[in-house]
Amino acid sequence: MMVFPTRRAFTKLVGGMMMGTALLTLAACGEKKEEQAAAPAPQEVNIYSSRHYDADKLLFAAFEEKTGILVNVIEGKDDELIERLRAEGQNSPADLLLAVDAGRLWRAQDAGVLQPVRSDVLEKKVPAAYREPEGHWFGLSARARIIIYNKEKVQPTDLARYEDLADPKWQGRLLIRSSTNIYNQSLVGSIVAADGPEQAEAWAQGVVKNFARPPQGGDIDQIKAVAAGEGDIAVSNTYYLARLLNSSNDAEKAEAEKVGVIFPNQGDRGAHVNISGAGVTKHAPHKDAAIKFLEFLTTAEAQQIFAEANYEFPVVDGIPAHPVVAAWGDFKRDSLNAAVYGRNNAEALKIMDRAGWK
Repeated sequence: MMVFPTRRAFTKLVGGMMMGTALLTLAACGEKKEEQAAAPAPQEVNIYSSRHYDADKLLFAAFEEKTGILVNVIEGKDDELIERLRAEGQNSPADLLLAVDAGRLWRAQDAGVLQPVRSDVLEKKVPAAYREPEGHWFGLSARARIIIYNKEKVQPTDLARYEDLADPKWQGRLLIRSSTNIYNQSLVGSIVAADGPEQAEAWAQGVVKNFARPPQGGDIDQIKAVAAGEGDIAVSNTYYLARLLNSSNDAEKAEAEKVGVIFPNQGDRGAHVNISGAGVTKHAPHKDAAIKFLEFLTTAEAQQIFAEANYEFPVVDGIPAHPVVAAWGDFKRDSLNAAVYGRNNAEALKIMDRAGWK
């Protein structure tokens, strides 16, 4: 993992060196008064983040402007950041871990690198389904994992549940990402919770039999493949399709317009919804600033940035989704606590592996 220091971090380092030189000069000349008070250190919050969205840059800048607290960020892959936190231990400079899936946040919690925190603001604003019950992490934005279909080949009434993806009538027609993808792992974890391990494994076996091709690429690749006729149905997070529909590239928009959206399981538990979220690290040197940042991310200003800049669903009631996303209509969401996806992750991986889901 390559780490690039932010300009703020570099500026602060250079500034500290210059300040040290100046103080030495003053001391040598006898000009520094003993009673002179030292300047207070600037407040800061250090974030390890696996999110790589422009929306986050807007959020960091807005928080700095509102609070005067500097935001320093190191980006990397989720598992690498978790391992880094483990290796650094009590010497870690990180205050927050920001991740794109409840499954990753659970792994961090299970690795012992997060600490529980209490915040009346977070507990009031973040729905119970989107936060870890003991406060180890909090969901800050949401996305639904939906079924995408080719409008020319499939009717939206042809399937209604995730369980329908295993129906033999879809043999050779389903496109989906690899089992190594955390979004799919969390989806399977939710099916384990809803239907039990045995039925979840039978479902995974049926899904594998229905593959139109071996899993490859990301969610956008699945959407484009459906539009191109390589398969008739696919599974994707909502914001990927919204990006294509709102793309400045006319060809991408045309591709996206060839597909329709199904929010599964509207007649029972509701569509699977996952979160991006964050937790305060176990040895956070700036714990208060970290909590302030989390609370800021639940403000109307921040929730609108999640929605407008990255097509995510706000987790706070009363904040509208982006118009492209809102056009798909309201839908019933699975109320299962997101921590369950993480807790079921190991079982989900075993199920997918035994089913031959590569």
